[in-house]
Amino acid sequence: MEELGSLAVSLGAAWLSLVFALIVLPSALGVSLGISEAYMWVLVRTLEWATIRIEKGVKKPQPQMLKIPAANGIIERDETPMEKEIAGLHRMEFQFSDIFYFCRKGFEAIVEDEVTQRFSSEELVSWNLLTRTNVNFHYVSLRLTVVWVIGVIVRYCFLLPLRFTLAAIGITSMIVGTTVVGQLPNSSLKNYLSELVHLTCSRILVRALSGTIHYHNKENKPQKGGICVANHTSPIDTIILTNDGCYAMVGQVHGGLMGIIQRATVKACPHVWFERSEIKDRHLVTKRLREHVAEKNKLPILIFPEGTCINNTSVMMFKKGSFEIGGTIYPVAIKYDPQFGDAFWNSSKYNIVSYLLRIMTSWAIVCHVWYMPPMVRKEGEDAVQFANRVRSAIARQGGLTELPWDGGLKRAKVKDSFKEEQQKNYSKMLVRNGSQGSLPAGTESD
Repeated sequence: MEELGSLAVSLGAAWLSLVFALIVLPSALGVSLGISEAYMWVLVRTLEWATIRIEKGVKKPQPQMLKIPAANGIIERDETPMEKEIAGLHRMEFQFSDIFYFCRKGFEAIVEDEVTQRFSSEELVSWNLLTRTNVNFHYVSLRLTVVWVIGVIVRYCFLLPLRFTLAAIGITSMIVGTTVVGQLPNSSLKNYLSELVHLTCSRILVRALSGTIHYHNKENKPQKGGICVANHTSPIDTIILTNDGCYAMVGQVHGGLMGIIQRATVKACPHVWFERSEIKDRHLVTKRLREHVAEKNKLPILIFPEGTCINNTSVMMFKKGSFEIGGTIYPVAIKYDPQFGDAFWNSSKYNIVSYLLRIMTSWAIVCHVWYMPPMVRKEGEDAVQFANRVRSAIARQGGLTELPWDGGLKRAKVKDSFKEEQQKNYSKMLVRNGSQGSLPAGTESD
């Protein structure tokens, strides 16, 4: 037993030594030894080979199974306004045929509404050798099955332990580093060390995800005293962004491990954490954020105005609170490549532990980040209009679909006001065209 114990200790020490020498130390120094690049090259070639084998192995090719454009849905929607559609049925007076328009809209919402499908995983163009994305393709040929089995072994027996080790090192370093720095008096040295700790630990955590991130237009990076707003796909969005710069986070106080991290980091960096009761007080939130922005030497605030994670295909309604604060807005567009791993967190389906397990057993996390020119609120523009303008810019840059719906519909029912709006539009249309005033001859109004 003693020999087995000493052997285990020796193997553990050798494992940690390799991890520190080949990954942690280069990450801390911001350099690459080329291991990630070589891994991605092999991975891309393997996925290309698998796609070719699938196309050859299927006796009766079914393109719709192999390549499903994410933009094409089940229903071909016609965005013609209600007035024109009903005008095509009759002469703008109430008739029973009007119900066909509303019935069709109802069927479209049941079969494929615009909101629900944004909270499910993005469709892939081709299979990425992950069982969770397809359970049938690895039966196409013996070679493909062998490669799939090897992939399962590599992901669960090598990548998962490696990534777990790196994540543990990164989180522990973050807690210890920020706690130590937090003991220093406020000064430029403390700010420098705090940013160094955050940046170094974020780089280690990105390596724990086998992350390959492409940053574009770095001249537009958010500056101190500003507000950085971005579309939201995953909790790892913050790690993706802090890998290239430091931000002051805004969010609700949590318990458990997340709470420990929050309490440690806020000692070294001016993050803005709210209690559950406070975050519902919009005026209090706005007040504290304004105070932060007013100090131009503080890190830019990082905010995700959607308030929930969307599935990497769309940008939904931005809540106006972030745009009432004032100051300069620095929009950032984030777009993940789903071929290597699905970064979307469906919090209604998976808890954070299950989600992280799926992330750490994916091939890699690959994404593009676009820093966009700063934007300020125009004269006469209210907060909602400003939010919509920023959202549109992010959607265009990231190649995302822009939707007016509130992401809160992920867990809540549609407000009655949305239903009443359609009823009002229909009644106004009838009144405007005189249908209510044109009663049949021989009848009297009440």
